[in-house]
Amino acid sequence: MDYRESLDYLYGLQKFGIKLGLDNILHILGRLHHPDRAYPIVHVAGSNGKGSVCAGLSSILIQAGRRTGLYSSPHLHSFTERIRIDGQAISETEAVALIESVRAVCDGIPVTFFEFTTAMALLHFKHQEVDVAILEVGMGGRLDATNAVQPAVTVITPICLDHSEHLGADLTSISAEKAGIIKPKIPLVVGQQQPAALQVINSRAKELQAPVVCYGRDFTVKTVDNGFDYQGIGLSLTGLKSGLHGVHQHHNLGVALATAELLQRQGLDLPTISLQDGVAAARWPGRLEWWQEERTVLLDGAHNEGGAKVLAAYLESLSVAGIRWVVGAKATKDIANILSPVLPLVDSLYCTVPPVEEAIPAESIAQIAVEAGVQACCFGDLASALTAALADRQQGEIVMVAGSLFLVAAAREYLMTLEGA
Repeated sequence: MDYRESLDYLYGLQKFGIKLGLDNILHILGRLHHPDRAYPIVHVAGSNGKGSVCAGLSSILIQAGRRTGLYSSPHLHSFTERIRIDGQAISETEAVALIESVRAVCDGIPVTFFEFTTAMALLHFKHQEVDVAILEVGMGGRLDATNAVQPAVTVITPICLDHSEHLGADLTSISAEKAGIIKPKIPLVVGQQQPAALQVINSRAKELQAPVVCYGRDFTVKTVDNGFDYQGIGLSLTGLKSGLHGVHQHHNLGVALATAELLQRQGLDLPTISLQDGVAAARWPGRLEWWQEERTVLLDGAHNEGGAKVLAAYLESLSVAGIRWVVGAKATKDIANILSPVLPLVDSLYCTVPPVEEAIPAESIAQIAVEAGVQACCFGDLASALTAALADRQQGEIVMVAGSLFLVAAAREYLMTLEGA
């Protein structure tokens, strides 16, 4: 099979849908002779900040010269982005070989897309002899395919209401699913949490005798001029520069630093300079990303209430004449809660749909905006909406694309075509 045929097979597995549970992935890893046991793993769950924490930690490890595997989802432009070695996506040739290797052991197993790609990543990391692998949970934690591994460190970033159709309708239920990644006596790093979530996490950690390193108690960050200070478990760093935009990223990078400290204590050689350089070099496209240096187009993958609040806080820190928001969301999202924190800060909405099978109608988004007193118009696709917003933009204004990572990916691709025109 060539790359396109291999991807067709892989995406064909989506007919099995989302099937939470560990039986399939455990069978597959067994048939592959447990590649996940060949290297230490950092396992990261949470609702917001997972990707940024993974990017920050990966950058720290790379700066230290440690061969680093990163498995994350979804991808922005190419499937190969989901599996990275030292920050670089795997090649199409490597993807084809991995698909063939995993497919060969899947006879009789109704494997899902995410189970299959998880096995691919774990196998590739063994082939590449990584020093550390970072796994980002796909959804939830307890029954996510990534939870088949035995990690060296687990991490839970801030939790909010998200994926309620699969994980539960309240914060306690969702937190219990995320806390499902906690392992007996394996250290756990916990980012800033709402009290209800923290109670669930601490209770589960105590039950499993997992040592907890908690934000606000065991490590903190403080925003200072043009950067942040980190007070860690045993390390104090001042005047750190962040490679990621937004004050909230200081917290996410603090979580990455605390995780790095735990890896140091487990014997991994991570010089202090690599921690400093790592947070400065961290990049995570599509999350508070300015397109080009003139800073007129802002892209952000905020797709739940927590992400929207973070986005709103960042917008409040800007000095701009106005904000034109290109917005769209998947049908499963609570669009009212996404809009609520941001609407008071924008001047007009360009409502559209992300390139997914089921999306919230643009008209439904526009209605909420108009009822809130914000001008809104509707477009059939991202390109039309973004073209209109860019044409309408006045001096000192910015155009923002947010509401769905799929929408942001489409925007990046469209902007690339404009540059190439």
